[in-house]
Amino acid sequence: MSARSRTSEATPSLSTTKGRLVKFERPGPPVRRVPLALARRFFQICTTAAAESVAETLLTPSEFAVMAYINGDVGEPDIDLTSLAERIGIDRNNASLLVERLVSKGLVDRRENDEDRRVRLLRLTSRGEKLHRRLYPEATAGQQRILRCLKPAERELLLDLLVRVIEANLTLARPGTGRRKRGSSLAAKT
Repeated sequence: MSARSRTSEATPSLSTTKGRLVKFERPGPPVRRVPLALARRFFQICTTAAAESVAETLLTPSEFAVMAYINGDVGEPDIDLTSLAERIGIDRNNASLLVERLVSKGLVDRRENDEDRRVRLLRLTSRGEKLHRRLYPEATAGQQRILRCLKPAERELLLDLLVRVIEANLTLARPGTGRRKRGSSLAAKT
């Protein structure tokens, strides 16, 4: 095997073709070279890595994300539902559904906020803490595997650039944007 073919296996190169498509050397459909198309594909990759790391538990990646955000070691125990939804980047209704599933599994506990009785604070149960501790190393390793094709400095640069783009566009970070409104369809308008 030549040095060139070994290199291309380790780091696939990209080529831009007419129509601004990125055609990968490895098998896979071409992707438009625009932020949305690339972000969607990157999201699919990250979600698959996350799903594989929690597959044995029957948790979804989103349920594990909730656990990670309210974990006492690295998260924010006693966080309220609205703050949790903001951190994860989902709407409050979906956050509520995720929390409800975790409560029913005995992994999350809700308690009343002494300062505002309408607000429930979220915390992992001892069972939830044990499960999170067991899954966290594999979940972290799965996320790191995604970036393994980059040199360490490139990994940090990619993450720094993603943070910068996100921070510069926070006004566009609105959960649920782009969903079709209930009762609306193209067919109904024509």
